[in-house]
Amino acid sequence: MTAKEPAARRMPAPARETVDAEAILREVFGAGTRRFDIIRRHGEQVAARALNIAAGLKPASIDESFLYAAAMLHDIGIVKTATPQLDCHGDQPYIRHGIIGRQILEAHGLPRHALVCERHVGVGITTADIRHSKLPLPLRDMRPVTIEEELICYADKFFSKTNGQVEKPKSAPEVAHHLKTYGRRQAETFIRWAARFEGLILNHNDDWYEGRHNQNKRRV
Repeated sequence: MTAKEPAARRMPAPARETVDAEAILREVFGAGTRRFDIIRRHGEQVAARALNIAAGLKPASIDESFLYAAAMLHDIGIVKTATPQLDCHGDQPYIRHGIIGRQILEAHGLPRHALVCERHVGVGITTADIRHSKLPLPLRDMRPVTIEEELICYADKFFSKTNGQVEKPKSAPEVAHHLKTYGRRQAETFIRWAARFEGLILNHNDDWYEGRHNQNKRRV
């Protein structure tokens, strides 16, 4: 039986924040610039979904203050990439924005937030991915490890920044179908997260795999 995704719960207020994520974004992207607005709005979308999911996972031990700030900052490395549609005119390929973000946030004294930057690309990048696709990345495992890293990586997949527009979220089957173009591991990782975090069960058959979106829901 096909069911809609659960309605988003109201975004909870973040816990007392010790990291001024928006101030860091203003410093790096420039206050009032189009690229600052794009990255800030995208970060807000990802933070809202991640925090809503975290609220439903309690009593899991999740640092909501860190989750909020890291979600806001996860794409900060885009500033140095050649991504003109986002008004970013650096010389680095987009695939490197995760490791660039890590460097930026480590320089700000935020090593935990820095790892979120590195580990959020796709569903996380393995050393096998780097070798197989000859990616211009250091040869190390870049998959999310902590629950906060996983939540941000998962929530990020629902929101795109195409041409700098804030778009409505993709459905879970749409995300799975898109990730499948990068490999079965990527799609299956997302499917496991969808079940674990939101109780969304994607039929593991040719329907979702070929893009014929058939989605069921249950609570776990």
